[in-house]
Amino acid sequence: MDKRLLTILRCPVTHKGLSVLKKDKLEKVNAAIKAGTLERQDGVKLAEPLTEALVTDDGKRVYPVDEGIPVLLEGESIAMEQLV
Repeated sequence: MDKRLLTILRCPVTHKGLSVLKKDKLEKVNAAIKAGTLERQDGVKLAEPLTEALVTDDGKRVYPVDEGIPVLLEGESIAMEQLV
């Protein structure tokens, strides 16, 4: 992910900054997807693991990155409290 792009991207819901989701957190997200326990904000269960994602500065919301393109749609975001 281009660092310059990250400096201007914001969460469309909270307007917080975004950063690349660290590998250990991405592994936890993908484990929850594999277990069938993770849903997007729109209620759709995730079936495919994420290869890359962005997380808000407060760590509460994750946005997938699809083929290098951030998907900054509220409905496709993942609430991290599902992992607790």
